[in-house]
Amino acid sequence: MVKTDQEIELLRQSAILVSKTLAEVGKLIRPGVTTLELDQRAEEFIRDNGGKPGFLGYRNFPKTLCTSVNSQVVHGVPSKSIILKNGDIIAVDCGVVLNGYCGDCAYTFEVGEVDETTRKLLKVTKECLFLGIEKATTRFRMGDVSFAIQQHAENNRFSVVRELVGHGIGTAIHEKPDVPNHGRRGAGIRLQKNMVLCIEPMINKGKRTVFEERDGWAIRAKDNQPSAHYELMVVVKEKQAEVLSTFSFIEEYYVSP
Repeated sequence: MVKTDQEIELLRQSAILVSKTLAEVGKLIRPGVTTLELDQRAEEFIRDNGGKPGFLGYRNFPKTLCTSVNSQVVHGVPSKSIILKNGDIIAVDCGVVLNGYCGDCAYTFEVGEVDETTRKLLKVTKECLFLGIEKATTRFRMGDVSFAIQQHAENNRFSVVRELVGHGIGTAIHEKPDVPNHGRRGAGIRLQKNMVLCIEPMINKGKRTVFEERDGWAIRAKDNQPSAHYELMVVVKEKQAEVLSTFSFIEEYYVSP
């Protein structure tokens, strides 16, 4: 679970590529665009920059992106039949492989004008992510990361999806350890220097219960209320986590809630 400095540099390159890919996808998001168009742009950009899609074919997943619209939490499959409309939100999760190492990042975008409660959901979910990152140091345990995320979500009257977790990352897209978004302070494994984690809160506007759709991939909120998802790759350090991926490329042009 602990990476060498050389491995971290390779992971950093993958993290930058996946961050730039999300930004390229984000530039296309508007009413009338299909999720398949987003997927095609992502694959083209990744390959043009020397990488390979990390999700395509992973456990037989059929596409490059996970595009989860509104009450879909994660693992939505891009399709020409899913057309974005004004007021939607879409969580875009992307994985890449570059020089044998993986990158993984997710961001939830607004489509046109979104209602204020949903905008608050996006804002709070992103705050949960950064509060979790603050705990990704050798002074804490995994439960401290998880508790920080859960506490902030529930204090804002949103709910944490419990069936899905963050994870370690390296030469495989999903490695140990699991990074839950709910937990107890002081519980779980002690965080070690140079662990590389994908921290990814998945927060529902309504109740936390979810179900798997008929396609065997998409996970949706059971009450059909919106769900938000953000993810960054971080390296555990002694005083402050080092963040490898970034939202800065997206937020050069996109004003987040």
